[in-house]
Amino acid sequence: MASWLRAGVRDLDPGCFALVMATGIVAAAMRLGGQRHLAGLLLGASVAGYLVLAAAYAARLAWFRRELAADMGDPRRAFGFFTVVAASDVISAGLAGDGHVTAAAVLLAVAGASWVLLSCSVPLLLAGRPSLAGANGTWFLWVVGAESVAVAAVSLRRPAPAALAALAICCWAVGVVLYLIVAGLVAVALMSVPVRPAEVTPPYWVFMGATAITVLAGGLLLGTPAGRLGGAVRGALAGLSVILWAFGTWLVPLLVVTGIWRHLVRGVSLRYEPGMWSIVFPVGMYGVGSRALGDAAGVSWMVTLGRYEAWLALAAWAVVALAMAASLARAAACPSGRGPGTMAPGDRSSSSPR
Repeated sequence: MASWLRAGVRDLDPGCFALVMATGIVAAAMRLGGQRHLAGLLLGASVAGYLVLAAAYAARLAWFRRELAADMGDPRRAFGFFTVVAASDVISAGLAGDGHVTAAAVLLAVAGASWVLLSCSVPLLLAGRPSLAGANGTWFLWVVGAESVAVAAVSLRRPAPAALAALAICCWAVGVVLYLIVAGLVAVALMSVPVRPAEVTPPYWVFMGATAITVLAGGLLLGTPAGRLGGAVRGALAGLSVILWAFGTWLVPLLVVTGIWRHLVRGVSLRYEPGMWSIVFPVGMYGVGSRALGDAAGVSWMVTLGRYEAWLALAAWAVVALAMAASLARAAACPSGRGPGTMAPGDRSSSSPR
């Protein structure tokens, strides 16, 4: 067991905090739907997962710096570290909603500092390398991180104080610009570099998830009393939120068809991988974002859509959770010593998403 745990820490996927992001946003969806007991259980599970993964990341930093540095310099994996930011903010917003303001503020501070640190370090580490060939769906986690800070800031206190509202507006605006930049880079990479079916991985759903969390942040800001800064950008908030919601909605069938092509047409085996949580999070975020925008704009059918879509997110969460449990059980019984969702060092070039 010790060797299995050590191998799991050594090869820990940088995007493992997507599990926490997915669980936290489904908890938020259930809370909005009035299922407070279920929401509390899911929020508790997300906090527990956050603490376990934080300990695993700390152990990796202490024992496996070389592997950690390799991931930081790998364009296919480096942006996965931004899941730490989003996971911290999702839990922060959930705790704030339950009245735990101090804990929420601490997590918001951790998320903000982490986002700034990663935003400065990851692009610098990738500079001068052939990074564009490694552009993939995980790059949108940079956007998700910025927008998650906006969501957590405006959720800390309702109505949000002027300083927090200003921070949220700035983070929302940065996220929108980053989305346009990252979307362009990923589109160029997809059109210029041959893509194998195995490389069209679940993290491409973050393409849609980034629009959904931007819509959520915009909807929450529209529901906040406008100060001078808020009043200056209110039209942009409303217009871009609607545009991004429509674009994200258009992406959903495209992503579903891509998954069908990958597994049924091209025969890529369907088995658990940590990236599957990158499907659950966008599905959950789409419903919560739709509901927030519907509330702010007074569009009742969007609120209804968000209410019913929350149950789809819960079903997706349950399926992936069961698949993860089965994978953990198989890995624990396997004598090879490799943990679930990990890879041998020599597998990184072939198994990592583009």
